[in-house]
Amino acid sequence: MNDTTSFAKLLTSNEVQFVENEPLKNHTTFKIGGLARYFCTPSTLQQLMFVLSLAKIEGIRTYFIGKGSNVLFADSGFDGAVINIADGFDDVDVSGEIIEAGAGAPLAKVCLAAAAKALSGLEFAYGIPGSVGGAVYMNAGAYGGEIKDVLTSVTFIDENGELCTMPAGDLALAYRTSLFETRTKCCIISAKFSLEIADEKEIRDKMADYAHRRIDKQPLDMPSAGSTFKRPEGAFAGALIDKCGLRGYSVGGAQISTKHCGFVVNKGGATCEDVLNLTDEVCKIVAEQTGYKLEKEIRVVR
Repeated sequence: MNDTTSFAKLLTSNEVQFVENEPLKNHTTFKIGGLARYFCTPSTLQQLMFVLSLAKIEGIRTYFIGKGSNVLFADSGFDGAVINIADGFDDVDVSGEIIEAGAGAPLAKVCLAAAAKALSGLEFAYGIPGSVGGAVYMNAGAYGGEIKDVLTSVTFIDENGELCTMPAGDLALAYRTSLFETRTKCCIISAKFSLEIADEKEIRDKMADYAHRRIDKQPLDMPSAGSTFKRPEGAFAGALIDKCGLRGYSVGGAQISTKHCGFVVNKGGATCEDVLNLTDEVCKIVAEQTGYKLEKEIRVVR
């Protein structure tokens, strides 16, 4: 990495808001993570493109964050620039049966905007604790629905700093993955969704039902990164973990939720290493006792 002092000076001269040595635990739903060398909050597309260009020139690595769900930062932090798009890129626009939403828009905000216009197709996403960018990145899904079912196109900044728009069919969307898994230097800016006109009351009733199910079954009262493990083919991760007698199993401050075994929760003071040691041990035990190989759904950033 080059002299980071020049990076900070140039951010300041271009009026990009940033904080040095920012605790990442304050920006994730897991409440875990060390210090980010820089935590940048660009407010415009021009500022965002400037930050990315500058980071590339200065040899500073970057990571994008929205609502901070589904991510686990290392205890040692991130020696680079974490770029927050939750604040400046959260607009939601409805035109006919098409919704265009910024990558930083919370999924709940998009779902409510759809319901207000009697548009159906995103009900499954109501209550998923993430933003549009993260939902596209991992093809988020629940209750039989997935982002790929309604996504039509995504606009992003590519590895060369160019603004691109790509149809959903070219994004390699599959179970909890997309093209952006391999093209990690791309920054999602916005997404378009194609929905269908339906009865507004039925839409809202379905959203309320899904929200109540989450409250009843998921440990929403404790810090977590959401569902921790991918669903293995032919089984459910939570059921397998429970079958192995691991409900409530802990390593340090990390614990398999007593409410839903598919979630690892931070019961207080958990570190990244606590979570990784716990998940590794759980995967080992489940494989030995059931033959199923579990994979982590959360993104680990070191």
